[in-house]
Amino acid sequence: MDKKKKEKGTMQVCLAEFLGTFILVLGGCGTAVFAGGTVSWLGVSFAFGLTIIAAAYGLGHISGAHLNPAVTLGAWMCGRLDGKSILPYIVSQIVGAIAAAGIIYCIATGNPEFILGADTFAVNGYGDLSPNGYGLCSAFIAEFVLTFVFLIVILGATDKRSPVGFAGLCIGFTLALIHLISIPITNTSVNPARSISQAVFVGGEAVTQLWLFIVAPILGGILAGLVYKKYIAE
Repeated sequence: MDKKKKEKGTMQVCLAEFLGTFILVLGGCGTAVFAGGTVSWLGVSFAFGLTIIAAAYGLGHISGAHLNPAVTLGAWMCGRLDGKSILPYIVSQIVGAIAAAGIIYCIATGNPEFILGADTFAVNGYGDLSPNGYGLCSAFIAEFVLTFVFLIVILGATDKRSPVGFAGLCIGFTLALIHLISIPITNTSVNPARSISQAVFVGGEAVTQLWLFIVAPILGGILAGLVYKKYIAE
């Protein structure tokens, strides 16, 4: 591959990850912010699942539709991604997520009754920021284990031995299930880019707690990649 084709390919991948993560945050967090009181946790859970399905089938053929630094690092650990691609993937994901959060913020402030806060902007958190008051330990375990499960499903659904054409549905419904489990605990992250995007707008305690929603998903993703490569992959 010549230099121009390689650069074009990298640009396409970065754009796909940017747009895919933008769609994920706009669809999932947007539903939580604008319609959470109407559709409840069930509706928000399926909103996140549907956005993954849309992005997987619309953009997956370009970049794999990671849309999540934990997925990117898990894929790398499993041997499915070159180390040189990690930074472009993750930067694109975070920028896409923040851009979507910015759109959500601009729309939300059009309502004179809107007050920016952790409980109104789909922030992830523990303790006072947990929807049901779960503490740090519970939040860390939930985010770590559920990200591990998510990556195992992703790696399995996209394995060459799996049925062709169903990966997007499998991954989307798994993410919806994960949200059903963990929205009451942490408002569900399993995705550092999603967590960063909301926290930077709210600030304060949302930012000080952000470390957990970066560390726990990444550790869960890396462990899943390692386990899949060593014990499950051919």
